[in-house]
Amino acid sequence: MIEFVPLPIIDDFLLQYNVGQVLLLAFVLSVVAAIPLGSRKVLSLNAITFGLLFLVLPVKMAPLSFKFLGIALLVVAPVLYVTART
Repeated sequence: MIEFVPLPIIDDFLLQYNVGQVLLLAFVLSVVAAIPLGSRKVLSLNAITFGLLFLVLPVKMAPLSFKFLGIALLVVAPVLYVTART
Protein backbone atom coordinates (compact mmCIF):
# COMPACT_ATOMS: atom_id res chain seq x y z
CA MET A 1 0.00 0.00 0.00
CA ILE A 2 1.51 3.31 -1.14
CA GLU A 3 0.65 6.34 0.92
CA PHE A 4 0.45 9.83 -0.50
CA VAL A 5 3.03 12.01 1.20
CA PRO A 6 2.58 15.72 0.38
CA LEU A 7 5.93 16.79 1.86
CA PRO A 8 7.90 16.70 -1.44
CA ILE A 9 5.24 18.86 -3.09
CA ILE A 10 5.36 21.37 -0.24
CA ASP A 11 9.15 21.29 -0.24
CA ASP A 12 9.34 21.99 -3.99
CA PHE A 13 6.95 24.91 -3.54
CA LEU A 14 8.85 26.43 -0.59
CA LEU A 15 12.26 26.15 -2.24
CA GLN A 16 11.27 29.01 -4.55
CA TYR A 17 11.15 31.48 -1.64
CA ASN A 18 13.70 32.73 0.88
CA VAL A 19 13.25 33.23 4.60
CA GLY A 20 12.74 36.97 4.20
CA GLN A 21 9.78 36.48 1.90
CA VAL A 22 8.23 33.95 4.27
CA LEU A 23 8.67 36.34 7.21
CA LEU A 24 7.15 39.16 5.16
CA LEU A 25 4.11 37.00 4.45
CA ALA A 26 3.85 36.11 8.14
CA PHE A 27 4.09 39.81 9.02
CA VAL A 28 1.32 40.77 6.61
CA LEU A 29 -0.92 37.95 7.86
CA SER A 30 -0.30 38.90 11.49
CA VAL A 31 -1.13 42.55 10.77
CA VAL A 32 -4.37 41.46 9.10
CA ALA A 33 -5.12 39.28 12.13
CA ALA A 34 -4.40 42.14 14.56
CA ILE A 35 -6.59 44.72 12.82
CA PRO A 36 -9.92 43.36 14.18
CA LEU A 37 -8.57 43.71 17.72
CA GLY A 38 -8.60 47.49 17.27
CA SER A 39 -5.49 48.00 19.37
CA ARG A 40 -2.64 50.05 17.97
CA LYS A 41 -0.40 48.84 20.78
CA VAL A 42 -0.79 45.22 19.66
CA LEU A 43 -0.13 46.27 16.09
CA SER A 44 2.99 48.19 17.07
CA LEU A 45 4.32 45.35 19.26
CA ASN A 46 3.82 43.06 16.30
CA ALA A 47 5.77 45.46 14.08
CA ILE A 48 8.57 45.75 16.64
CA THR A 49 8.86 41.96 16.83
CA PHE A 50 9.04 41.53 13.08
CA GLY A 51 11.40 44.49 12.80
CA LEU A 52 13.81 42.72 15.14
CA LEU A 53 13.40 39.48 13.21
CA PHE A 54 14.16 41.21 9.92
CA LEU A 55 17.15 42.96 11.45
CA VAL A 56 18.80 39.85 12.92
CA LEU A 57 18.12 37.75 9.82
CA PRO A 58 21.43 36.79 8.16
CA VAL A 59 22.05 38.23 4.70
CA LYS A 60 22.57 34.72 3.33
CA MET A 61 18.95 33.87 4.10
CA ALA A 62 17.37 37.03 2.67
CA PRO A 63 18.39 40.05 0.59
CA LEU A 64 19.65 43.22 2.23
CA SER A 65 16.37 45.02 1.59
CA PHE A 66 14.74 43.04 4.40
CA LYS A 67 17.25 44.53 6.86
CA PHE A 68 16.18 48.00 5.72
CA LEU A 69 12.56 46.97 6.26
CA GLY A 70 13.50 45.88 9.79
CA ILE A 71 15.15 49.22 10.49
CA ALA A 72 12.10 51.08 9.17
CA LEU A 73 9.78 49.00 11.34
CA LEU A 74 11.97 49.61 14.39
CA VAL A 75 11.78 53.36 13.79
CA VAL A 76 8.05 53.63 13.07
CA ALA A 77 6.62 51.03 15.48
CA PRO A 78 7.78 52.63 18.77
CA VAL A 79 6.29 55.94 17.65
CA LEU A 80 3.02 54.13 16.95
CA TYR A 81 3.21 52.48 20.38
CA VAL A 82 3.77 55.76 22.23
CA THR A 83 0.94 57.54 20.43
CA ALA A 84 -1.54 54.67 20.92
CA ARG A 85 -4.29 55.05 23.47
CA THR A 86 -5.39 51.41 23.57
